[in-house]
Amino acid sequence: MDFETVPAEQVPADAYLLDVRETYEFDAGHAPGALHIPVDEIPTRFEQELDPDEDYYVICRTGGRSVQITQWLTTQGYSVFFVVGGYDAWIQDGRPLESAEGEPRVL
Repeated sequence: MDFETVPAEQVPADAYLLDVRETYEFDAGHAPGALHIPVDEIPTRFEQELDPDEDYYVICRTGGRSVQITQWLTTQGYSVFFVVGGYDAWIQDGRPLESAEGEPRVL
């Protein structure tokens, strides 16, 4: 791997979290403040929506999609971190979630 990994419990509270899951997954529950760009939309949206001077923590449900996007964004010159274990690890660690309406959520 040519990128850095971070366990869910070590993601800083003020981190820019990039959620690459499908819309229905994001709407069901996501980290507060997470930026949502589904995995298949990353190639057409990343230049408009991601700041190349920021660090992003890429997350999906278990890690399969986010590892691919982390690797790809790294090759595009972005500073990205792979969140090990994805939302499964995020939830196990008791990290906060909210619904699409911004309400606290528990999955």
